[in-house]
Amino acid sequence: MKNKKGLLMLFYILTMFLSLGLNASSAHAEEVASDSSLEEIKEKGVLVIGTSADFPPYEFHATIDGKDTIVGMDIEIAKKIAEDIGVELEIKDMQFDSLIPALETNNIDMILAGMSATKERQVSVDFSDPYYFATQNIVIRAEDEELYASKKDFSGKVIGAQMGSLQETLAKSEMTDSELITLGQTTELLLSLKTGKLDAVVMEGPNALAFTGNDESLITFEGGFEGGETDGTAIAMRKDADTLVTAVNESLAEIKEQDLIPGYLAETGKHLETAPAEGETEAEKGSILDYWSYFLEGTGNTIFISVVSVLFGSLIGGLLALIRIGDNKFLRFFATAYVEFVRGTPMLIQVMFIYFAVGYLINIPALLAGIIAVSLNSGAYVCEIIRSGLASVPKGQIEAARSLGMSKKTAMRHIIFPQALKNIWPALGSEFVTIIKESSIVSVIGVSELIFQTRVVTSVSYRGIAPLAVSMVIYFILTFSLTKLLNYYEGKMAHD
Repeated sequence: MKNKKGLLMLFYILTMFLSLGLNASSAHAEEVASDSSLEEIKEKGVLVIGTSADFPPYEFHATIDGKDTIVGMDIEIAKKIAEDIGVELEIKDMQFDSLIPALETNNIDMILAGMSATKERQVSVDFSDPYYFATQNIVIRAEDEELYASKKDFSGKVIGAQMGSLQETLAKSEMTDSELITLGQTTELLLSLKTGKLDAVVMEGPNALAFTGNDESLITFEGGFEGGETDGTAIAMRKDADTLVTAVNESLAEIKEQDLIPGYLAETGKHLETAPAEGETEAEKGSILDYWSYFLEGTGNTIFISVVSVLFGSLIGGLLALIRIGDNKFLRFFATAYVEFVRGTPMLIQVMFIYFAVGYLINIPALLAGIIAVSLNSGAYVCEIIRSGLASVPKGQIEAARSLGMSKKTAMRHIIFPQALKNIWPALGSEFVTIIKESSIVSVIGVSELIFQTRVVTSVSYRGIAPLAVSMVIYFILTFSLTKLLNYYEGKMAHD
C-alpha cells in the first residue's frame, strides 16, 4: 500500500513538471502562428543578447575605468543592431551550452557568441547571414612544438573542445583516433592544457590567436579541418522569428558594405591583456589581487544568495516538517511528494528548469531564479532535518505537557521545539555551510557569484591557478567563519 502511495506521489509531481513543459510548447506554437519578434523588442525597448564572454576577440571581460565590462567584436555588432532597431542593449553572460536553451525559452532575444551556423543548430534556431569566416586552430603547449604539426599527429592523444561548439563537432568527426574531453569554458580548457591534462585544444582561429598572443607558454597552428570554414559565424535567433532575422541581416549588410569588422577588431584589441615582455615575470606584470573587485562582487553575491536561501529554505523546511507530522493526509501527501522529488533530482537541473522552463512563462532575473532554486532545494533537506529532530524528542514530553493543560501548539513551541533544535543544530549548521558551497551552481545561468567571477578573472588575466587559489581561500574563510559561529551557539545551547 505504501509503495502504491509513493508511486502516486512521484507520478503527480512528474505530471506537474511535464505540464509546465507542455504549456511552454503550446506558447511556442502560438508564436509561430504570428511572428511579432521584432515588434515585441521595439515595444519593450531593450534587445537582450546572450553571450559567453570567455571568447576573445569575439566577447570577453575587460576592466574599463575600473568597471568590469563585456567587450568584443560581437558586442560592437550587437550595439549596431540595437541602434538600427532603435532600442537599448542588454547583455546576458552565461555558459556557452546554456545559450540555446535560454534563447528557446525567451530569456534572451538572440545569441552573439562566435557561434557557427551548423546544420545541427539550424534544427533548433534560425541564423542570420554569416558575418565572419574563420579558420579552426589547434592550441598546444610551446614546449611540444616539435611534436605536432597537424591534426593527424594527435592519434592516441587527449584533446579538448568547448562543449556544444563547432570545434567539438570537428574534433569528433575528424580526430577520431584521439580522446575528446569537453568543458563549458575556454579558460578551463586552456588551464587543463597548461597543467598537462590535455595535449591540445581545438579552438576558432581568432580566439586561439588572442589567447596564445597573451601567453608565451602556448602556441597555435591551423588545424586543416575540412568542415572548418563552411558554415561561418552568425547570429542565432528563435525559430520563425522572420522579422527579427530580416532586421539583423539588414544591419549585417551595412556592416559588410562599410567594412566595419576590421575596425571592431582593432577597437577590441585595445582591451586585450598584453603578454609579459621578454624576461618579465608574472609577478612583475601584476598581482592576481589587482582583480580584487571581481572577487569582492562574487563574494558579495555568494553571501547574499546564501543568506536569503537559508532564510527561505528554513521557512519552507519548517512548514513542510509541520505538515509531514500533522494529521491532514492530503497536505502530508503533497509535502512528502515534494521532499522526495526535490531530493531525488540534481540541483543543477532544478536551477536550469526554474530559469529556463519556468522563465519561459514568467520572465525572471537569473539571480532571482537562482535564489528560488537553492531555497526550494534547501527546504526539502531542512524539512527532513527538522522532522527527524522532532521525532527524536520522547513522546512522553508532549504527553506530560498536555497533562499540564498546555495546548498542542503551546507544547510544541515551548517544550518540543527547543529540545529538537538542540538535537538537530549540528545537522542544520552543516546544511547552511553546504548552501554556501552549492550556491556556486547558479553560475550556470549567468549569476555573477564567486565561481562565475573566478572564471572571469581567469579569462581577463590569462592565469589559471591563481584565481582558483584565491577563490578557494575565500570559500574557506566563509565556511570556517560560519562553522565557528554555529559552534558558539551550539555551546550556548548545551549550557541552557
